[in-house]
Order: sequence, then C-alpha cells, then structure tokens
Amino acid sequence: MTPKEARRHALTRQIARLDGRLAALRRTSDTLARWRLGSFLAAVGLSAYSLLTWGIWAWVGVTAVAILPFILFVRAHRTIEEAVSRHDIWRRIKQTHVARMSLDWSQIPAASPVPSRLDHPFALDLDLVGDHSLLQLLDTAVSLEGSQRLSSWLLDTNPQLTHIAARQPLVAELAAMPRFRDKLALYATLATADDGEKWPGQRILAWLESRAEAKSVRPALWVLSGLAVVNLGLLALNLAGVLPVLWPYSWLVYALIYAARSRDVPAVFEDAYFLEKNLRRLGTVFGFLETYRYGRRTQVAALCAPFLAARERPSAHLRAVTKVLTLAGLRQNPFLWLWLNALMPWDLFVADRLDACRRALQTRLPGWLDRWFELEALNSLATFAYLNPETSYPDIQADGGPLLAVTAVGHPLIGHSGRVCNDFRITHLGDIAIITGSNMAGKSSFLRTLGVNLVLAYAGGPVVAQSFAARLFRLYTSIRVSDSVTDGFSYFYAEVRRLQGLLAALEEADERPLFFLIDEIFRGTNNRERLIGSQSFVQALVGGRGVGLIATHDLELVKLADENTAVSNFHFRDDVVDGQMVFDFRLRPGPCPTTNALKIMRLAGLPVNL
Repeated sequence: MTPKEARRHALTRQIARLDGRLAALRRTSDTLARWRLGSFLAAVGLSAYSLLTWGIWAWVGVTAVAILPFILFVRAHRTIEEAVSRHDIWRRIKQTHVARMSLDWSQIPAASPVPSRLDHPFALDLDLVGDHSLLQLLDTAVSLEGSQRLSSWLLDTNPQLTHIAARQPLVAELAAMPRFRDKLALYATLATADDGEKWPGQRILAWLESRAEAKSVRPALWVLSGLAVVNLGLLALNLAGVLPVLWPYSWLVYALIYAARSRDVPAVFEDAYFLEKNLRRLGTVFGFLETYRYGRRTQVAALCAPFLAARERPSAHLRAVTKVLTLAGLRQNPFLWLWLNALMPWDLFVADRLDACRRALQTRLPGWLDRWFELEALNSLATFAYLNPETSYPDIQADGGPLLAVTAVGHPLIGHSGRVCNDFRITHLGDIAIITGSNMAGKSSFLRTLGVNLVLAYAGGPVVAQSFAARLFRLYTSIRVSDSVTDGFSYFYAEVRRLQGLLAALEEADERPLFFLIDEIFRGTNNRERLIGSQSFVQALVGGRGVGLIATHDLELVKLADENTAVSNFHFRDDVVDGQMVFDFRLRPGPCPTTNALKIMRLAGLPVNL
C-alpha cells in the first residue's frame, strides 16, 4: 500500500467512525426531543390542574417546579444538537479530503470566483481558476479573504524569493499538523453564516472604518444622563409630596434632546446586528489559536504570536463586544426598549459603548484577521501536501544551478492512477525545447505540468515531482488562446496579440528571466504562412533572456535544431494496438517519428484517401 493509499484508507475509517457517532447522537437527539415535548406537556397539565384546584399561590409553586425538567431537557437537547453539528462538519471535512485525493470534483467545494482576465500571462492556460481548477483543488479556506490570498499567490506575476522562502517552512510544518488544520477549519465553519457563504472579513474591516468620522454621542449622553437623574428625582419628590408635578417638564426637555441626538443610533444598531452574527462565533476561532499548544512548531507559533499575547487576547476583546451586543439586542423587545429609553438614554449608552469597542478593535482586528487569512491560505497548500505524500518541496534559486531540472514531474489535476511523470532539464539561458508528437499524445499536458508546478513552487507550496529545482522566472504562456466577439478580435489576431505580449515580456529589463510555454504557434492561419511565421518567431526567441517549450505539429520546425544548438527536440509517441490508439505519455529526446491524425480519422470511420 502506497503512502497515499494508506492516508486515504485512514480517512475512510475516520468517516465510518463519524457515521456511527452521528447515528448515535441523532438517536439521542430524537429521544431528548420526545422527552422535551413530554415534559412541556406535563408541566402545562400540572400547572393548569394546580391553578384550578389549589389556587394562585399553589399554581406559582407547582409551575416553578414542573418547568424545571423541561428546561433541563432543552439544555441537554441543545448540547446534543451542537455535537451533531460539529460531528457533521468534521465528517464533511474528512469527506472533502478524500474527494481532493481522488479528484472527485462533484464533492469538492467550488472555488471562490476570480475575475477572468484574458490578458493574464498564465492563469487561464494553466487552469488555475474556475471549475476543476488548481484553486478549487487547493482552496480549503473558510474566509473569503483566505481564498483570495491563496488565489493571489497562485496568480502572482511578480514572485519574490523572500516570500517563497518564508512560506515553504510554514507549509511544511502545517502539513505535519492535520488535526490543527482540521480543527481550525471546524471552528471557522461554525463561525460562518448558515447559508454556507464564506466568512466576509472585508465587510467587518469596512465597518471598522465606516464610522471613523461619525460624531460622538458622548456629550449628549452625559447631558441626558443628568436629565434622567433629575427626572427620577423630581418624580420621587413629587410622589413624596415635597414638590408639585414638575417632572413632566424636565422629561419633555429630555425627550426633545434625545430625539435630536438619536438620529444616528439606528445605523449603529444595524452594525450591531451584523456584528453579532459575524464576530460572536469568530471568538471561538481566535480562542482555538490562543489555547493551542504549538510545542516545537516554531514557524506556526511565530505566525500565531499575536493570538498568544497575554494582555491582548483577541477573544477577550471580542467578548467585550458581544456583551455590548447583548445589550443592543434588547431593542428587539419594543416594550422593554421603550421603558428603558424613557428612564435613561439607553440607546445612546449602547451606541457609545459599541463605538468604544469599535475604536479598540480598529487598531487590533485587522492584524488578527490578516494572520488568520494568511494561515488559511497556508493551510490550503499544507493540506495539498498532506493529501499527496508523493509531493516534494522545490529548490528555488535566484541564480546558480540549472535553470530548470525536474525528475518525475506530474500534473496535480491528473489523478494519481492515470498520472505519468517525466524528467526534464534546461541548462542555458536562451534555450528552447520543441515538443512534437501526435494528437492526444501529451504535449499540451506536459507544458501545463511544468507551468502549474512552477506556480505551486512560487506560491510556497509543494510540487508534484520527485525533485524540482528552478530559477526564479517570470511565467508567460500561450496555450489556450481565446477570441473575443465583443471586442472584435478573431482567433488569429488574439493569438498574434498574445505572442506579441510574450515578446514584449521577453525584452523587459528584469533580473528574472522569462519562462514561456507555447502550444501550436499561429494555428489560426494556413500551413504556408504558419510555418514561415513559426520559424521566424522561434528564431526571435532563441538567445533571448528566457527559456521555454513550444509544442507543435509542424515537423518542419524540428529542423531548427540543426541550425542552432540552443534549440532541442523532444517528442511523445503513440501506437495502434488491436485497432485502438495507445499512448504512454513518456517524453523522449528527438523529433517525433510518426503522426496519428490520419489514423484517428480512419479509426473514427472517416474517409481517408492515401
């Protein structure tokens, strides 16, 4: 059994155990629900009987005693339901892990939408975003900003060696902490809205800034508090017969001032209701990070250091906010709210306290959230490493060593059982490898294999390879060129613009060389012009400040290797066995000796005249 199969088997056993626990918890929940209903009906019956038989005081005592079992059953039932929710989320986390291992896309949550940019140097060509993409495979973040941070790493056109060097050891440590990663995901999922949407961190940050210039209610609060004391004093003196009825006049002044200064209060309370849903449960996420024993996980502990400061515990600050939110919740009871505001400036008091909490969080919460978002993005890469033990960590250098040297490199979006890995090496700047081969032999997939692993390496994650050494490149691809009907671009013109952008990138003054991947140059025109244009374009690339691979069906291009030692040929081959096309997807040196277009036509039953 391979390490990956063993890991999948362990996850499957965990899911089976969780199924058993969930079934037992749901049976307990059903039982408690019945006892809850029964105790309620019994309490109602006893209460009614005591009222009709023994009178009002007996009714009060019997009701107080009879309702206790119902309260106990309600609390027990709520505890079991919370346990059911936690176990269900825990099971879904494990099931999603298995789905990611087997590339069962129907069971992998959809990736956060990323705006499609046709002008991005490599995103669409390498299937980095969208359905069945690398982002969908990797993304385990529960917060929206965690997903966005991961996507920004994958789509980064300006990778930095310092960022890669900082992320790699963090990902390696987190990969060895599966329980930490899964429990963090559990608490984060519990903190999300019931509709399953990702946690909206940006909206919280916007709230912190939204009332930065709002006028303080504190002066009015002090004035109204004084008037409230005067009102109560005048009322008490009037009831004692010391003073005439003066309190209505002072209360009228109180009401007029209150009405003038309370116009901003509803907006504050709208913020409070939003925060109650999104910050109350966030405290459990931060609380987990505060209490986890990191031990020798020094890199992760350093990342989580803001959660470990004794006097600045985030969960303590969030608890202070939730206490104010509890006071704000009294606004939901119109009768009680009216009396509270008549006696004292309740809304202004709550608004002032909430604003104080906002100011306290304004300098702290952005930093805490930033660490959490960073941790979620890193966890995505670490989970990929854990679920794919065959991966390794790349060696990325700014200079020195081979430009690219990989052994047993494979595509992460191809299932483990069907994945064929290859070795490849480029040594000198200005070199170009021309890849020829039959249709469906694996040329385009190999180009994407190198590109997507470079993206993973530059994001700080592991790569699907036995070993992977590379320079810090700028990446540019021309594999899946799209025409634009709305902009009036034909396919050929779109391809020309794409290749023009590649040449411009090659000529940029940048210390990092360009790594380019091109699939079928000028496929949108006729054979003669395609060959002339392709030869000229390859010759323009040779010797430039970059290296790359070009996949093509034009066997005439392989002759360029005879004219220039910077051009080398590789190929994928095919065979026909028992009337079926057979591919081994192995990269071999030299030009392809065969083609298969006519074979495919003949096998499909199309007329072919030789």
